[in-house]
Amino acid sequence: MKDFYKYFQIPGIGNLAGGLPNHNYFPFDTLEGAAALPQRFTPTPNRPVDPPVDLLAETALSDSQSTSQVVVPKTSDLQDILRTIDLKSALQYGTAQGYPPLYAYLRQFTIEHMHPNLPYKDGPEIVLTCGATDGFAKSLEALNNPWDADRDWIRDREGILVEEYAYMNAVQAARPRGLNVVTVKIDDEGMKADGKGGLEDVLEHWDLGRGKRPHLLYTVTIGQNPTSGVLSLTRRKAIYALCVKYDIIIIEDDPYWYLQYPSANPNRFASATHDPSPPLTPKKASGYPFLDSLVPSYLSVDTQGRVIRLDTFSKTVAPGCRLGWITTQPALCERLLRITECSTQQPSGFVQSVIAQLIIGPQANEGRGGGKEDKGWKTDGWIRWLEGLRGNYERRMQSMCRILDEGSQLVEAKGAGFGHRSDADWSIVNTTTLYSFQWPMGGMFVWVRIHFENHPLFNDPHISHEKLSHALWVHLTTPEFLVLVAPGSIFAPTEEIRAEDSWRYFRICFAAVDENEIEKTSRGFVEGVRDFWSKTSGDDLEELARADRVEAPSWM
Repeated sequence: MKDFYKYFQIPGIGNLAGGLPNHNYFPFDTLEGAAALPQRFTPTPNRPVDPPVDLLAETALSDSQSTSQVVVPKTSDLQDILRTIDLKSALQYGTAQGYPPLYAYLRQFTIEHMHPNLPYKDGPEIVLTCGATDGFAKSLEALNNPWDADRDWIRDREGILVEEYAYMNAVQAARPRGLNVVTVKIDDEGMKADGKGGLEDVLEHWDLGRGKRPHLLYTVTIGQNPTSGVLSLTRRKAIYALCVKYDIIIIEDDPYWYLQYPSANPNRFASATHDPSPPLTPKKASGYPFLDSLVPSYLSVDTQGRVIRLDTFSKTVAPGCRLGWITTQPALCERLLRITECSTQQPSGFVQSVIAQLIIGPQANEGRGGGKEDKGWKTDGWIRWLEGLRGNYERRMQSMCRILDEGSQLVEAKGAGFGHRSDADWSIVNTTTLYSFQWPMGGMFVWVRIHFENHPLFNDPHISHEKLSHALWVHLTTPEFLVLVAPGSIFAPTEEIRAEDSWRYFRICFAAVDENEIEKTSRGFVEGVRDFWSKTSGDDLEELARADRVEAPSWM
């Protein structure tokens, strides 16, 4: 039936073939909303020489709160389906590839601006999804045969490689299919290519008694969730070479690609974007210095068509859009398209039409788009919006990390009074490291290691390390501090990693709280950790355990 859709668009044809409801009976006459102008937030520098002080000067909304009115009309007189944005077409049954005008725009944007140096002869193909999680689920469906321990031989079990600490929604999507979840060691960048526990080590010494050598690799390479690492181009090439050697498909989940923060470490960021083996022909520019400054996707090195990239509007517009797209080589995309046809069919027509009208704008005098002249943001405006988003999130990151840096050590002076001090008196100072972290070069998180080994109760034989970690987590939520962080254990893909050292880590998100709360909550974390170091007996922890026994609300 889907093959009939191309005939539906023939002008004047009497369509008696499809089971389409009449658009005149749709209850919506227009779809309208006030939308920000793309200049709402102030960008930050693409190539700062040093961490610029002025990044900290302003975290509030910049420019102005001016808005434009976006209106999607009921019908359009345009006959070109790639230019028509109206409710008649958007709310009707459509093609699995996505709403035609939005699909056409995103494909062009992907080829010409996001990945201008992609080494595919005829370019990539895309298919729209209901968000990155939907794209990942469809990728698994296309590339994995389900396995059941009660039915199948262990030799037939397939596997997927993930980072040592990973985005657990992806892991949880893989497990019901019987996939062997195999972890790879990480460092400050992300997944390691070599060394003990690195990708090469895992693949070279694979035990076939566990099943087939993994043929899929899932990775978040920018602002890795939860550790916030940014994978350099050099590392990408090394990992890609191993994937070629062992015939592995890379699923690159990149929701934070636009949120790269060069100010966190200008020298490391410059190194991350450096190409260790540049091509013989000059690279094409994207047309936008902001995009050219970013660490490129795995697609940029995909000479064999073994990368599936997941993009989403969740972090650039809103998570509730449930809208994204997959970029990959055409043969793989065709398989994903077939899966879409018999599952989700296409994302919400309401959402697709609003996003299309916001960015592309009306192609005739029908409806209103984003921007000051109601013509749509266009690509210039979309890039400007992304630059501003990066700027505000980068300022948030700077504000939080500065406060965390200042409070990471507990300094105690001993034996010195307020009278005359000798040099010896001044030297009696005890410094204890409470926690450590790297300023994130991307994403929305700070990955904090708590130095529990320095805590007074660390060596108490009656208190496990997990109990000590949980006690701190509860302590931070008490009325004096009111801070909720994510414990590292929820990002451990295996029970072995969970037990080994996940209790050492907390993930802190600087994106979610209101701007005027950044300093307060950051200081709440610092003060909460400092106060926890005053807990010197098991009774103190028992008191916290009692505080943890609060009943959840009835709606949870």
